[in-house]
Order: sequence, then C-alpha cells, then structure tokens
Amino acid sequence: MNLFGMLEISGSGMTAERQRAQVVVGNMANAQTTHTPEGGPYKRQLAVFRSERQHTFPAMSLAVAGGFAADRSHATEGVRVSRVVPDQKPPTLRYDPGNPDADAKGYVAYPSIDPVEEMTDLLGAVRAYELNASAVQAAKGMIQQSMEILK
Repeated sequence: MNLFGMLEISGSGMTAERQRAQVVVGNMANAQTTHTPEGGPYKRQLAVFRSERQHTFPAMSLAVAGGFAADRSHATEGVRVSRVVPDQKPPTLRYDPGNPDADAKGYVAYPSIDPVEEMTDLLGAVRAYELNASAVQAAKGMIQQSMEILK
C-alpha cells in the first residue's frame, strides 16, 4: 500500500465515524420523543459499518506506484456506513396518565434510549475519529519526509 492509500483509508474512517456520531446525537435528541409521524415512540438508530474498496487517486497513484494503480488488485480497503437500522428493543413504559400519548391504562411508551450508552457510543466515535486524524497526520509527515529525501 502506498501513502496515499493510507490517507484514503483514514479519510473513509473519519467520514464513517462522523456519520456514526450524527446518528448517536440524533438518538440523544429524541430520547424523550413519544410520538413520531410513523406512530409510537422514536426508535433508537444504529449505524452499520461495512468495508469497501476505495478508489485510489488515479494520477498520484500512477506516479507513485509506477503505473500499478490501474490494476484493481492494488485497491485499498476502507469503511463506510452501509445503512442505519432501528434498534429492536421494546419501548420503555412509564406511568403518566396526563400525557396525551398515554394509553387507556395511563402508560406512555418512551424510547428505550440509555443516555450512558449513547454517551459511550459518542465517545467511541470521537476517539476513533481522532485516531484516524492522527493517522492522516502521520501519513502526511511521511509524505513530506519522502519529498525531502527525493530533493
């Protein structure tokens, strides 16, 4: 793998982690939403990651790899969010007879969202984003050092 491939992989990881963080923030924002347009309480969303082939920078890869980049066998792997799926946990029932969304027994269905779990997921996404950013910086430094050597 060339240094530009490292940038592509880390860049795809940063994009995926940003999307994951957005999903988590949406969950936190809707933790008390008892009524959605689809009916019922908000359902917690989960980001599903998937590996995928990355298309390399054609001009740079050809110059760096000596023309081998056109061969698909030299493509790099990356990550992306393939889909966002609803969590299958049942809603949490709370007794609140004054709420307009209460059922005949006075219970309201709230989303089964645990703030501690969401914060843990958010911190995980932030840390993974930071690690990918550090990898980008390291690759950038190696590219700069390579250019100095070639002078």
